[in-house]
This record gives sequence, C-alpha cells and structure tokens, in this order.
Amino acid sequence: MSSVAQAPPRNPATGAPAPTPGPSSVRHLGPNWYAAVMGTAIVANAGATLPLTAPGLRAAYQVVWALSALLLLTLLTARAVHWARHSDQARRHLLDPTVAPFYGCLAMALLAVGGGTLAVGRDIIGTPAAVAADAVLWTAGTLVGLATAAGIPYLMVARHKITEGSASPVWLLPLVAPMVSAALGPALIPHLPPGQPQKALLLACYALFGMSLLMTLAVLPLVLSRLFHHGPLPLALTPTLFLVLGPLGQSTTAVNNLADVAPGVVTPSTAHAMSAFAVLYGVPVLGFALLWLALATALVVRAARRGMGFAMTWWGFTFPVGTCVTGAAGLARHTGLTAYGWLAVALFAALVIAVAVTGTRTAHGLARGRLLAPPRPTTA
Repeated sequence: MSSVAQAPPRNPATGAPAPTPGPSSVRHLGPNWYAAVMGTAIVANAGATLPLTAPGLRAAYQVVWALSALLLLTLLTARAVHWARHSDQARRHLLDPTVAPFYGCLAMALLAVGGGTLAVGRDIIGTPAAVAADAVLWTAGTLVGLATAAGIPYLMVARHKITEGSASPVWLLPLVAPMVSAALGPALIPHLPPGQPQKALLLACYALFGMSLLMTLAVLPLVLSRLFHHGPLPLALTPTLFLVLGPLGQSTTAVNNLADVAPGVVTPSTAHAMSAFAVLYGVPVLGFALLWLALATALVVRAARRGMGFAMTWWGFTFPVGTCVTGAAGLARHTGLTAYGWLAVALFAALVIAVAVTGTRTAHGLARGRLLAPPRPTTA
C-alpha cells in the first residue's frame, strides 16, 4: 500500500490510518471483488419477489439497490485504474486458472444491478430511466457474459495448466453468467414493441438458458469427482461450494420468469408449455439445490471447526443463495404452493445474515488494509 506525504486520514473505528486509493492500492484488486456487488444486489432483487408486504421493506430494498449501484461504479473505476496502471497484473490474472473464472463476476454484477434498477430502483428514478438503465446494463452484462463463457474455457484449454483433481466450483462462474441474463431478460420484454422484438428476446433468453445449463452439466461432474476422489476443498475455498447453487437457483428463476411473460408473446399452446416446463424443470432442480445446500453447509461447518478464517470467498454464501430465493418464489407463483413461499422467506433470511456478516468482515478487512495487501512472501 502506498503512503502519502501528508498525514493520512484515520479510520474512526480503529484509529489506524485509512488506506488511500491510488495506483498501488488497486494492484491486487482482482475480478473476484465483483462478487461483493452481486451479493449486495441480490438482496434487493430477491426481496422484491417475496410475498411480503411489511412496512419499510420496499424502502430497505431501495437502499440496498442504491448501495450495490454505488459499489459497482466504484469497482468499475478501480478496475479501470488497475488495467491502466497494472496491466501486467491484469494479464497475470487472466492466465491464472484460479483467478480467471472470476471474470464471470463482472457480467453478473452488471446484470444484477440492472435487474435491481428495474425491480426497485424505478420507484426512485422513474420507470423510463430504470428501463433504459437496465437495458444498457443487461446488454453490457450479456455481452461480457458471453465473452467470458467462451473465453475463459478457451484459456483453460489453450493457456492454463490444469492439474488433475483441481476442478473447483469457481469454474462455474463464467458459465452461469448467461443464465443470469436469461433470468433477468424477461423483465425487459414487456417494455419492447409487441411482435418480433418481444419474441426474439424471449427465445434469446431460452438460448442463453440452454448454453449455460449444458455447460454447467459438463463441469459439475468434474467438481463432484474432485470432491469424491480428493476430499474436501482447502479451508479458504470451502465457501465456494455454495457457488453450485448459482446455476441451480438461477435456472429455476429463469424458466419461471420466462413463463411469466410468455402469454401474449408466443401462441397460447407454447405459453402453456413454457409454464408447464417451469414447474417440471424447477421443482426437481430446486430439490437438488436443497440437497447441495445441506452438503455444502455440512462441509462449511467442518471447515469452521478446523479454523476456516474470513476470505473474500465468503461472498459465495450470498448470490447463490439469493438465486434459490428467486427460484423458490417463482415456483410459489406457478404452483400456488405456500410451502415454496415460506422456503423463499427462510432462504432470504439466511441471505440477509450472510450479506451482513460478509459485508461487515469485508469492510473491516479493507479498513485494516489486509484485503488489498500484496501476497505475503513465503519464508523458509
């Protein structure tokens, strides 16, 4: 971390000098930091789907959305400085198989904030501005997501050195980005001209759903094989097990959101088939998500007992759980089953706790200057 000539400002909580932004302070700012934006934004996005009408909830979601938008702008600026001033480190990130998959987080951060803008931000900035902002962010996020979904696997095949048994849930990050586009794109469909534009976006979202789902089905067995043959992940990486929930919950959300907007866009028989598919696909997939949630939680408890400390991987506890909230809420709408509504509320409570704890620990780590510090050299 760089120092300044004048006395630096002090952190009011600790009394220690506060880190000052500058070229060296962002040298070790990786793409994984976009997970903080995703984890924050999903609170507003998921909350807006819940069957809850308590006073003040909508205002709380708006505050969280505004915070996520501010975080996104801050990180986009900081990452631009990173690429401009530390291009060597940026290229090193792309060539590191443990870091490169996190570029998928950029796409999902853009998409999540865009979705929140239309879901709750419209109450503040107005519907026309919210639609325009979401359209820009959804388009940018989708293009980035497609680039990472194809580009990161290419790097893994052509440039990265992948050792046997090193498969990680992190590999899913660039692959799930198109699924986020598929889940959030339907909100824009009613704002398009009727006819071909609406139908094109609807079917494009199904195509995004398919490419993400099939790639996930190809990679997930590798993750399971690694766990079965090589045992639990290292302690710091154990929270990444929750990333598997992302494509499961997000795909359930996608098919339900697409079914919501299908009537009037496609023929009645096709819309009916899409609604049936939302239930027939979503129910078993969310069931598997709950099974994986139990397994991942057990392994996290095991890691905590063995001394798992805080790391930025804790943000893995947030966005994936949020996708299960929106997935359960979607099934509640299409099945009429009250149990899915209560499941969404219970998962949302867990999400809020996870974001509060992880966000607090992140802020504390930033204030202490530890999270952006260079890696410690290994001593003999």
